[in-house]
Amino acid sequence: MLARSAAALAGGALLLGERSETQAGASPEPQARASRPQSPGKGHLPVVTPNGENLPWRLVGGVKVYHLIAEPVRHELAPGLSVNAWGYNGRVHGPTIEAVEGDRVRIYVTNRLPEPTSVHWHGILLPNGMDGVTGLNQRPIPPGETYRYEFTLRQHGTHMYHPHFDEMTQQAMGMMGLFIIHPRDPQPYRVDRDFAILLSEWQVKIGTARPDPGEMVDFNILTMNGRAFPGTEPLCVRQGEKVRIRLGNLSAMSHHPIHLHGYKFMVTATDGGKIAPSAQWPENTVLVPVGSSRDIEFAADEPGDWALHCHMTHHVMNQMGHDIPNMIGMDADGLDEKIQRLVPGYMTMGHTGMGGMGTMDMPVPRNSIPMLGGEGPFGHIDMGGMFTIVKVHPTLPGADDWYEQPPGTLADKADAEEMRRDGIDLGGDSG
Repeated sequence: MLARSAAALAGGALLLGERSETQAGASPEPQARASRPQSPGKGHLPVVTPNGENLPWRLVGGVKVYHLIAEPVRHELAPGLSVNAWGYNGRVHGPTIEAVEGDRVRIYVTNRLPEPTSVHWHGILLPNGMDGVTGLNQRPIPPGETYRYEFTLRQHGTHMYHPHFDEMTQQAMGMMGLFIIHPRDPQPYRVDRDFAILLSEWQVKIGTARPDPGEMVDFNILTMNGRAFPGTEPLCVRQGEKVRIRLGNLSAMSHHPIHLHGYKFMVTATDGGKIAPSAQWPENTVLVPVGSSRDIEFAADEPGDWALHCHMTHHVMNQMGHDIPNMIGMDADGLDEKIQRLVPGYMTMGHTGMGGMGTMDMPVPRNSIPMLGGEGPFGHIDMGGMFTIVKVHPTLPGADDWYEQPPGTLADKADAEEMRRDGIDLGGDSG
């Protein structure tokens, strides 16, 4: 089996599991000549999908055979919030498909949903009848039926899969996954760590457990690989390693500017393929449009626990609503006492800012995570949603290991004598 444990997230070089080969009849003649199948892990570094796993395959007559099962899934988006979603093989999002350029792949898709479905292999070059758009390229897969897709991989890169029947509903319910195709010759593209993250967005109303497929604007859960912080697993790296992060975006409506703290990186590939080295460009924030992918690479030379997140500020918050009044700057002196005569326990909130509310441990509706954040080495991390951590340590860290800053490299309370020395006067008007 290909299932990867959480500990393997730090490994990066694990083989993808045992393969079995069964002799079978010849496959249909491919449009592109298939090469001898290769296994990621034998010359190819397997990709790591934080919070995810890879889809098992077996070799049958020279063809890599996979099986996707579309089905209802109970899924935890973050601690305290689980939803009745739709996914593949018991997961949201679906397992990552890994193969090698030149492979012949055969993918069986079984439908256990209450409505028809199909699978579109997003960005992959293939025969028209395998493209998955129902009514245009194929008949829909009825509930209880299994369809077969088969094609030869003629490219390499970061790609995705999702339904193309009632896609508004089915994708909003969680049905999507990554399809990673490794280059036939891995040497020119060698890295030490290869991570893949699929970006998505959800509308889950407070106190409910069913995503709302009809939402077009107001998404309140933003996820990386189907999880919102603090439920996202960190990307663990040894200092000095070369790192690739593959970013795919199948959000319904939102583009995501993904920002990596502490580093600049090179944008090395798009969903259209590898960018020639002379055309790559440096960034520390890369925009990943809806329906696209971007690969970034960097040398992990600066140790620390570094934030990786969408820079849309509402995309790093959990289940925030927009129906509350703007309280910033309001004079609330004496207000609580007056209202508590009518509403015992009332407390004015938001007039001095919104920070720290995740630490107040106030009662919330069941199965809800408004303002939920996580805990870090210096207290509460006041972030949520599309946020994770890249851990670069001198030795390979575990998910729960925190970086210890050397003396003199940690921001802390300023010393009064130092401020006098440097001419910092706190007695005057800052304006």
